Amino acid sequence: MIMSAISILYAANRPIGLRCLNMLLTAGLTPAGLLIAEGAGASAQEEMQTLVSGIPVLSGKSFRSPENVELLRSLKPDYLISVHFPYIIPKEILTLPRVGTLNLHPAFLPFNRGWNTPTWAIVEGTPFGATLHWIDEGIDTGNIALQEHVEVLPTDTAHELYQRALQAEERIFERAIPLLQSQSLPRLPQSGEGTSHAKGDIERIRDLDACTDPALRERIVRGLTTNDPEETAYRTIDGKRTPVRFGRHA
Repeated sequence: MIMSAISILYAANRPIGLRCLNMLLTAGLTPAGLLIAEGAGASAQEEMQTLVSGIPVLSGKSFRSPENVELLRSLKPDYLISVHFPYIIPKEILTLPRVGTLNLHPAFLPFNRGWNTPTWAIVEGTPFGATLHWIDEGIDTGNIALQEHVEVLPTDTAHELYQRALQAEERIFERAIPLLQSQSLPRLPQSGEGTSHAKGDIERIRDLDACTDPALRERIVRGLTTNDPEETAYRTIDGKRTPVRFGRHA
């Protein structure tokens, strides 16, 4: 079957965003426009720009300005694809793509919408994985295109679990590319209530002295063993917060 050319706006951050961009390019799909992050949490931005030189590039939140909304509109996108893009995309941009807007999320939706997904999968014992979903006006509530389950092992830290989720995300993205080209990605409604967490929710579980359940304390320590020391669980000893990390990551 001959597949017609499609126009993609690509919004991405981090090495996972770079790897997925490489997959698009390998498939002959050069984005019409690139949206990248900026600031302390941004990474792999220069590498992405180098790969797609010659197309419009919008940094940070500049994509929301009226003139840039019109620029994106002029590119007549079929899809907008978000890969770990850290900004909320407003409705006026969500409605630009002819087919729709997609987001790659490290969770098994409807569980763990929002932030710190491997942490909550460990702490709350919810299913985990990776999902490519259509974006609606909610937070990770849109219809599911593709997803893959990732097993949570009894000794997993959030850091280890996140690495396996990234691998699953790449496999999903690779599967999605021919379906993007044929415009045949599924749109399956999310089933059940699921769970959601805001970025600041981990603050309410970091204090181990407030938890009296030994099994839950152990899950919290594993779930807060990440690459960010600001997320680590702690106990208060001699009036000072003492970080508590899981075994081999201590």
